[in-house]
Amino acid sequence: MKKQTRFNLIFVLIAILGVIVLQQVMSGFVQDTTIPYSQFQSLLHDGKVSQVVITQDRIMGQLKDPLPGGQKNFVTNRVDEKLADALNQAGVKYSQAVQSGFLSAVFSWVVPMLLFFGLWMLFMRYMASRGGMGGQFMSIGKSKAKVYVENESKVTFEDVAGVDEAKDELIEVVNFLKEPKKYSRLGGKMPKGVLLVGPPGTGKTLLAKAVAGEAHVPFFFISGSDFVEMFVGVGAARVRDLFEQARQRAPAIIFIDELDAVGRARGVGIGGGGHDEKEQTLNQLLTELDGFDSSTGLVLLGATNRPEILDPALLRAGRFDRQILVDRPDKRGREAILRVHTRGLTLAPHLALEQIAALTPGFTGADLANLCNEAALAATRREADLVELDDFTAAMERIVAGLERKNRLLNEDERRIVAHHEMGHALVAAALPGVDPVHKISIIPRGIGALGYTLQRPTEDRFLMRREELEAKMTVLLGGRAAEQVVFQHLSTGASDDLAKATDIARSMVTRYGMDDALGSVAYEAEQNRFLGPLGQQETRRYSEQTAHEIDEAIQRLVAEALQRALSILRENESVLLEGAQNLLEHETLDEAELHPFFAKLRTGPIAEEARRRAAG
Repeated sequence: MKKQTRFNLIFVLIAILGVIVLQQVMSGFVQDTTIPYSQFQSLLHDGKVSQVVITQDRIMGQLKDPLPGGQKNFVTNRVDEKLADALNQAGVKYSQAVQSGFLSAVFSWVVPMLLFFGLWMLFMRYMASRGGMGGQFMSIGKSKAKVYVENESKVTFEDVAGVDEAKDELIEVVNFLKEPKKYSRLGGKMPKGVLLVGPPGTGKTLLAKAVAGEAHVPFFFISGSDFVEMFVGVGAARVRDLFEQARQRAPAIIFIDELDAVGRARGVGIGGGGHDEKEQTLNQLLTELDGFDSSTGLVLLGATNRPEILDPALLRAGRFDRQILVDRPDKRGREAILRVHTRGLTLAPHLALEQIAALTPGFTGADLANLCNEAALAATRREADLVELDDFTAAMERIVAGLERKNRLLNEDERRIVAHHEMGHALVAAALPGVDPVHKISIIPRGIGALGYTLQRPTEDRFLMRREELEAKMTVLLGGRAAEQVVFQHLSTGASDDLAKATDIARSMVTRYGMDDALGSVAYEAEQNRFLGPLGQQETRRYSEQTAHEIDEAIQRLVAEALQRALSILRENESVLLEGAQNLLEHETLDEAELHPFFAKLRTGPIAEEARRRAAG
């Protein structure tokens, strides 16, 4: 039994016991000791009665001295009509009163029950404010939004970096909330809704909190999944309550994170009828968006990484008027983000964040925050006083390639195959122009299945790639397989991941980029979702069986040509391949400086040409 449930049952039992005890105590004040009438006559005759109260059928009184049980109050049934004469003769004071059984019952039972229920309601209200013991049920139609008042949001735009365009768009929202008259003097209106769109980890939630911190207005934060419960109608009720609270505290900001949880397109999928609870919640959200006026200072922010599944009615003008892309940062953006996340780190004086930014293409803000933390932990593990570039390199290898598995011992043949495989990648990359330079190679197993890895360092962010560059990328991927074929004259399973990546590039060249002469400049497949990839359903093929056969042949031809280029490079430089692999077997890891002498010995390639120019000069 859960701890909270045990606490609830204990409280109920204590409350019931308290009511019973209270009733007994209060009954003691109104109940007297019952004695026989004959004993009453005897006590009266002996002069031990102090005073009595006479009702129609009973006599209640008080004795001068207590009974053996310690009671002074007594009650007895009235049986003698001539009692008054005897009382007068004995000199006893007496009076007549009418007893009400109803008032006694009220006093002994109803009052304790009212007291019990009063205490119960106070306790339930307290627990509801804390979210426990019935609080969730009692407030089931209430909004679960977390409200940050003016000074509670400590995040500002200084804490956000790498997304300057999105920040500039949101600064306009902040200025409108601060100076609404300035922006409405020409008749313009602030957009009702602003939707932040981008991959996970790019800082959408952080941007929304920064808006609240800069605007100094109440900030209502809620996730899309908080609207929907197992009870029908709860989601719509919570939407109404959320907007009602925001209107009462306007100017204010409402931020709905993971909007796709409640804003999915209606009528899509199995059972997508109009009675679905999520659809009712979405309908209420659309109604509320139509109902409030942005001039009152109420702004709705939403965030999602799946904009393609949102309902079109949610994205039309007048609801979410403005969509802001929060994309992965470029090199300058990554450097700015690293500057934010390294504020609390003790960095080496000579460490340049530009070098780290160059090593991390494709990293989001969350990835860079994790990288800085892992680098600090790496420096702590080696008991250093400063965080060096090597710590960031080790952290990046840990994130990208996985944790080192030093307990995975390879036999000598496997180590030789892996060493020649990784050296093949490195030599082919060095021999081809326009390829990212090799930063490090290693034959230490990492992660789940990687027996070794080759780490390349991009010189700059690329947004377009030529056909020659894609072919060179495929050749580098197949360099490891080619090295195994040149040295050992056999193939192994170590190149499975390389083959999959090379095949994907070739398929994209043929079906999406129109880079095959035989098939022409035609796109046979649509571009996948840039944020999360396909949604799981099988895409309908829009070409014939003959075209599919030609596509397969074109892909095979591109991959085969890339493998032949890698084989020709390594066969021409077989001696360098053998020497480099032997050196890698001895040291297990080689960095860029240790690899450069081998690259200079290549017969072809930009590094070899540079080495020859230096020797001639």
